[in-house]
Amino acid sequence: WWKNLMAIDKKFIDQFINVTSRAAYASSFFIGKKDKIAADKAAVDSMRSELNKINMTGEVVIGEGSLDEAPMLYTGEILGTKNGPDFDIAVDPVEGTNFVANNLPGGIAVLAIGEKGNLFNAPETYMNKIATGKIDKNLIDLDYPLEKNIRNLSEFKNKDISSLTVCLLDRPRHKKIIDKLKDLDVKTKLITDGDVLGALYVSDPKYNVDMFIGIGGGPEGVIAACALDSYDCHFQGRFIFNKEKDINDAKSMGITDLNKKYEINEIVKGDSLFCASGITSSDVLKGIVIEGDKFISETLVTHKNNNFKEIVKSINSINEWFLFLGKFGHNKKLIKI
Repeated sequence: WWKNLMAIDKKFIDQFINVTSRAAYASSFFIGKKDKIAADKAAVDSMRSELNKINMTGEVVIGEGSLDEAPMLYTGEILGTKNGPDFDIAVDPVEGTNFVANNLPGGIAVLAIGEKGNLFNAPETYMNKIATGKIDKNLIDLDYPLEKNIRNLSEFKNKDISSLTVCLLDRPRHKKIIDKLKDLDVKTKLITDGDVLGALYVSDPKYNVDMFIGIGGGPEGVIAACALDSYDCHFQGRFIFNKEKDINDAKSMGITDLNKKYEINEIVKGDSLFCASGITSSDVLKGIVIEGDKFISETLVTHKNNNFKEIVKSINSINEWFLFLGKFGHNKKLIKI
């Protein structure tokens, strides 16, 4: 009973859907406009404004950077009316700014909410990660050789190795993995950006991705873990600390073992809520559609304690937005992304 007492009230689901939907809508004005900074800024302004209306005390644990890098949604910023429960907030106002700027599939507005102190405060560094759907314990591990993981997954799923699909970021650093997958005759799905969405592909067999692997953003790893946790997916991550600054940042955050492999229940503890709204369409979510004085959004929502996992289609009124959007032209302050 104590766990449920501490859980996130499901009344917040609609409120957080509204936050990411409106952020996606704000960013949608910059689809194909070749300006990824403006696309991000529109979503940041909207997300912050909407979060501040919610009856909560929410601390940004993963945001747009430190205060000196980002004037809004910076790590440590307190949001909400300060009248309500204490939450940890992780945001990625636009994952795939390049996708939005260039009118390509896969731009999403994302946030994750945890109970106070329960979302891992990830340093702004790379993370080596592995994710699959629900599997048996010790079947797949970040520290196993790639071939062992592939063979184990093939056996567990009763699928030929040649019919398995592995998703990973198309980066020079992944050349060895890509070559090995080719040697094993595994199908690859290479993505150019967006490793929250990439990891989400393992959550449902309909996306036809059996494993997500490789080195991507640490903060994105934590945000993706929130959603994957609700699907009982397997996820492990290890931060990569190459630079002196990253090592110092990690130590100041209380990370003592720099080589630690994190299990999903160490990254997200207790209850969590995740929302991702489509800006440009993808395999997972349709992008924003504007019809007259309304806009239609699609949001993937997960709420762990409620076992709620759905894509919610919302029809939203635009009217209250004109005033807010009108401010953009005068606000020349851009954030570093």
